[in-house]
Amino acid sequence: MKKVKKLLKDLSKSGKKGVAWLIDPEKGIDNRLRNFPELSALDLILVGGSYSAGEGLGDLIREVKSIVSGVPVCIFPGSQGQVSAEADALLFLSLISGRNPEYLIGQQVKAARQIHDSGLEVIPTAYILVNNGELHSVHSVSQTLPLLNSQVQLVSDTALAGKFLGLTCFFLDAGSGAVAPVSQEVIFEVKSLVKSPLIVGGGLDSPQKVKMALDAGADLVVLGNQVEKDPDFLKEILELKKAYNHLLEAN
Repeated sequence: MKKVKKLLKDLSKSGKKGVAWLIDPEKGIDNRLRNFPELSALDLILVGGSYSAGEGLGDLIREVKSIVSGVPVCIFPGSQGQVSAEADALLFLSLISGRNPEYLIGQQVKAARQIHDSGLEVIPTAYILVNNGELHSVHSVSQTLPLLNSQVQLVSDTALAGKFLGLTCFFLDAGSGAVAPVSQEVIFEVKSLVKSPLIVGGGLDSPQKVKMALDAGADLVVLGNQVEKDPDFLKEILELKKAYNHLLEAN
């Protein structure tokens, strides 16, 4: 088993929690983060974005690896062009919360041969957009609407359908810059049903929101916008993760 899939499975099985940092290729790496020793405490680095076409992706991944050693780098593709053999793995996303065939299977078909030839570790991932009705870049690009936090059964049934289709990882995303993150009730219900690695991102801009996601069942939380605004936020959440996992070990 390759390293990112094993990482996710180990987190899910053990109950320990992980933290991922999402880097948008259009923004690159904030200079304030380049000398952060805490970066080595990350579990995963995701690279990708809704608007990026993929140019320079390999260069960015090489740059990331020169700054942070020992942390796997995984592509979080926003389009068929975001593929690079420089990464360690790729989340092979199917946007199952929407009904636009281009993001259910169309972009995936267009990228399949390149991904196959790249030798990347591929993680079949059910991608589900959930928030309180806000529309963000991912909704604009995918031409789909998010499911609502109030639609707990619909969200969980959607995740269950993804499980039955054979998807092995689940990503609940409120969208970049969301005011309201995915709700605790949604996270708990999805995790209870799928019993598979669960990634949660979008709107996690405070320690309280991150803790709520972890308490509800998220195995890996994804930080992005708030780290760009305040790099020290990343330190704070890594400390929270450390405390959370130490408490688990003590029990």
